[in-house]
Amino acid sequence: MKRFAGLVTGGLVAVAATLGFAVTAAQAETTLVLSSWLPPKHPIVAKVMKPWARDVEKATDGRVKVRVLAKPLGAPPAHFDLARDGVADITYGLHSFTKDDRFLRSRIGQFSFLGDNAVAVSKAYWDVYGGQLDAQGEHEGVKLLSLFAHGPGMFHNNRRKIESPEDFAGLKIRTPGGYIAALSQDLGITTQFMGPGEVYEKLSRGVIDGVTFPMEALKAFRLTDHLTSTMTMPGGMYNTSWFLVMNQAKWDALSDADKAALEALSGATFAERAGKVWDEADAGGAELVAGTDIEVYAANDAVLSAIKEAAARHEAAWAEAVAAQGFDGAAALADLRARTGVAY
Repeated sequence: MKRFAGLVTGGLVAVAATLGFAVTAAQAETTLVLSSWLPPKHPIVAKVMKPWARDVEKATDGRVKVRVLAKPLGAPPAHFDLARDGVADITYGLHSFTKDDRFLRSRIGQFSFLGDNAVAVSKAYWDVYGGQLDAQGEHEGVKLLSLFAHGPGMFHNNRRKIESPEDFAGLKIRTPGGYIAALSQDLGITTQFMGPGEVYEKLSRGVIDGVTFPMEALKAFRLTDHLTSTMTMPGGMYNTSWFLVMNQAKWDALSDADKAALEALSGATFAERAGKVWDEADAGGAELVAGTDIEVYAANDAVLSAIKEAAARHEAAWAEAVAAQGFDGAAALADLRARTGVAY
């Protein structure tokens, strides 16, 4: 009997140990929810966020999984706060969607004449804003995983070709807020803010006359039937600064090994990945536009001069505000342009 009891006891211990291992393994698995507000087929979702999620799972041997939601947990402008407040674990979005000044230094990624491709601008933006301008310091309550930018922003409308600075006056243009909204208003444009998904309806109904978008958006949001002209310029009329962030508590709960795995896939690596996808999408948009009646033309000297003059005022005001925080914005902006090869 004693021998039988010993066998039973030993068996229970073995079962308990097995169950304990199973519990420990289950606790070690973390599923992170990524709220995504762009259409599921948009290149940034299909070719950046979802592949990155798969790579995270692979790099952590399945311990960390990222579930990209088909529908967002809130409106696009709310996405930073969704991650900060723990409504979502990971989010992405535009700094310009936030109307307060918490991301003052991030505006370096929105200015005119930053670069002719998204890879160069995204990598430079991560290095400069993420480094000498202390991007993490502006992202309170979250772990800043990466930063990126789209390709050169262009001016599209269906009213007239812009042949002089005066031709901007009175046009109703959708902008993503931030710097490009202020610059557009300086040029006499009436700006409207709306999410990208709303543009098609407003443009087709004549509520707006045009948009500021990179070339990819004309294909992604099916806008070619409602535009007649696209104006380009070296380095872009503007850009947009994007973040990829994670709730701080969820980040802190990860093991050191899993943090290292995520960081290896984020930062500059993610910036380059996103930039490549933007550039591919811009090429696809340009190819589509080439088969339409949309006139694509370069801004003339008079228009460029007016934009540069207005841009310089905004850059100077920004640099002064950044200096009050102890940072050299003018030097940082010059460094960013040097990294992208823009002559300015």
